[in-house]
Formats: sequence, C-alpha cells, structure tokens
Amino acid sequence: MAETNTATLYRMVLPDHVCPFGVRAKDRLEKAGYSVDDHVLSSRETVDAFEAEHGVTTTPQVFIDGERIGGSDDLERYLAS
Repeated sequence: MAETNTATLYRMVLPDHVCPFGVRAKDRLEKAGYSVDDHVLSSRETVDAFEAEHGVTTTPQVFIDGERIGGSDDLERYLAS
C-alpha cells in the first residue's frame, strides 16, 4: 500500500446526478485511513475537460502519491493488494 495516507479523488457531482462510484471511492479511501483531497467535478463541461486532460473516459479517478490508481474498481484492487 502507499507510503502516504493522502489520496486525491476526482468525482462527478452534477446538479441532477451524484455518481455512486465516486461516493463509494471516497468512502473506501476514508475507511482505509486515507485523508481525501476531494475534487468535485460539478458540470458536464468540467467532467469532459478532466477526462480529456487525463486521457480517461470515466470518473471517479483516484491518485495516490501522484500515481493514477484509476476508477472505483481499480481502487478496490489496489486496496486489496
């Protein structure tokens, strides 16, 4: 597991939709003892720009020690290792 206890999370929270995978990722990180630097992507334009910048097609995205872990399922595998 990571040497640091801080994770950066980018997740989608739109006016009409809160991504359940982002909520799950935040919960899993906190339960694993991470302090979460939570970045809420609050518009479709912001989500699209984030995805384009990072070359990903989904949110949430988790970063630990500057390394992209990936989405919610990737986080589960990371925490299990």
